[in-house]
Amino acid sequence: MVQYAVTQEVLRTDVAGMPLEWIDYRDAVRLYHTEQIAYACGSLIYEIRGGFNAVSGRRSIVEVSSIVATHGDSHNLERKRERYTPPLNNRTLFKRDANLCLYCAQQFRTSDLTRDHITPISKGGCDVWTNVVTACRRCNNYKGGRTPEKAGMQLVAVPFTPTYAEYIYLKGRRVLADQMEYLLTHFPRSSPLHARLRGDLARERRAS
Repeated sequence: MVQYAVTQEVLRTDVAGMPLEWIDYRDAVRLYHTEQIAYACGSLIYEIRGGFNAVSGRRSIVEVSSIVATHGDSHNLERKRERYTPPLNNRTLFKRDANLCLYCAQQFRTSDLTRDHITPISKGGCDVWTNVVTACRRCNNYKGGRTPEKAGMQLVAVPFTPTYAEYIYLKGRRVLADQMEYLLTHFPRSSPLHARLRGDLARERRAS
């Protein structure tokens, strides 16, 4: 078994297989212990050793997979997901745009990026996914309080609102290849993230 850091997150889904959230190994073990796991898939990432049985003398071991499905009412969850708009924050915004400035198309460190409003707030623009893009500080300063058209700038990609499954991916700190492949099957066919994740998966396979 490949050794993973204890910070590696587990992808939790509902019993129908729809992604729900990321959990740490302690929450995963708790779900196993309380028999809330319907099934598991993906790779084995943890073997958690517990106490010894007083009768048999055997030590308990909980094997935690990278993806676990839990019991629950998946119909209510599905209805909520259809109406769900993910909260907007810089970390997931920058990951949506692959840390690229959507004006100059250069990739930057997170600390050198900013959130730019395509239609500025001062001109009636809203702080929503479809009106914000990742921008480097230089491009953001140059654009100022103007629209891209007024500033003579052009976007290199169209901003979009992530679906629930896409947002789960964007929130992941280190997404394993099997988790990535699983999430990809729940993205819309038209998702701009498709090509990027397939590229990441190809690199992961070459490295392994």
